[in-house]
Amino acid sequence: MKSDIIVGLQYGDEGKGKVVLGLLEQNNYDVCLRFNGGPNAGHTVYHNDQKVILHQIPCGILYNKVSIIGSGCVIDLAKLKFEIDALKALDIDVDSLLKISKNVHTITQKHIEEDISNDPIGSTGSGIRPVNRDKYDRKGIRIIKLKERMTEEDNVLEEYIGKCEIIDTTEYFCNMFNTNKYVLCEGAQGFNLDIDFGHYPYVTSTHCVSGFINSSGIPINTVENVYGICKIYETYVGKMEFEDTTEDSFQKLRELGDEKGSTTGRDRQINWLDVHRLNQAIIINSVNKLIVNKCDIMEQLDDFTLKENEKIMSFGDFEKMKRHIVVYLRNVLDEDDIIFSGNKDRI
Repeated sequence: MKSDIIVGLQYGDEGKGKVVLGLLEQNNYDVCLRFNGGPNAGHTVYHNDQKVILHQIPCGILYNKVSIIGSGCVIDLAKLKFEIDALKALDIDVDSLLKISKNVHTITQKHIEEDISNDPIGSTGSGIRPVNRDKYDRKGIRIIKLKERMTEEDNVLEEYIGKCEIIDTTEYFCNMFNTNKYVLCEGAQGFNLDIDFGHYPYVTSTHCVSGFINSSGIPINTVENVYGICKIYETYVGKMEFEDTTEDSFQKLRELGDEKGSTTGRDRQINWLDVHRLNQAIIINSVNKLIVNKCDIMEQLDDFTLKENEKIMSFGDFEKMKRHIVVYLRNVLDEDDIIFSGNKDRI
């Protein structure tokens, strides 16, 4: 068995979905795993020229891969049903392809109402904080408990997930360990939103780092590649003070890059790429392949600026800016392992 990981290195919205599709087209993966997050995150992809936003289901399902929602995720069953129905409308055999870890915790309407009524950080209002609190307080509701409560006469769960199988991911991946199976692990959100590594308290309620694949039963020693994804500038949605709102270049970047959150539709705040923070994210996540997205948007802006911690650095053209990034990261990545990608480029 071997596995690859895709992980965000900023605040989410780095273009991970595009990279997922590129890797699915290039490699013969057998299984795709979503290992963190819930309906508060989303991968926006274009499949057969159709825009598809998947909040909870791995993108691998679009390529007829076995797709697993892992133990580190939380799910909203009503929203999951909406995704399932949308995929079935695309003639995708969701019932046979989608599997859900028995340990996934379910979001209730009570969680959502609490999240909306008590929101100090500008969350998505999806119930993520309350459901994770209940999970660690040992009073959460795992999907396997819902299944055990159902009878043949009153199988409400099937109305939401159809015939999708609920599985023990520990057993599933242990049985796969001595095979030649290849797993793609799709991460959601990003390093700067991680509950431990992010800018607390303006973070999500769980982990967004590559090592969290272990929570779904993926052995760490199976990892071949960790693809770290970032943008050539930074974006963020929430209440943290993130940008100088008087900066005209940020407004132009927002317009050029069509920077709206895939889950909330809110305008994303903009800031310059902090190469110091990026370097840390690469190290902690053990990234060996870096993909820097939306480079053409920066070139359209014609303002080539970076940050090193709080130090602002400007460059005469994009090639000089790119060279500085490569040199700054040379102790953690070879130049050949850094891809600078345009917004519409395929990976």
